[in-house]
Amino acid sequence: MLPPELPPLPALTRAEGDVVDGYLAVVDLLGRVNPARGLDTYGALRAAQALPARAAELRDALARMHARGESELHAATLARALRVLDGERRTARLTLPPAAAG
Repeated sequence: MLPPELPPLPALTRAEGDVVDGYLAVVDLLGRVNPARGLDTYGALRAAQALPARAAELRDALARMHARGESELHAATLARALRVLDGERRTARLTLPPAAAG
């Protein structure tokens, strides 16, 4: 049985691709730091230590876009890219889990 076919990644500039990648890297780290979803302090600590470098990479990607005259974020296209890259599942880790019944 073949795996389901993923939709193609939309065409992005290099800087837009770097923004999407940087954003998801930060999201992944914040998900690991989330105390409501974490499993251990060491993993959260490692994620927190990596966060400043990843945030700087995201900042730099946005600065490159701005410097190249890319003054608008094309939200619909970037949202499609995030969905293709499993962004919905990855960003869900930033929220609180549902309250336990009872």
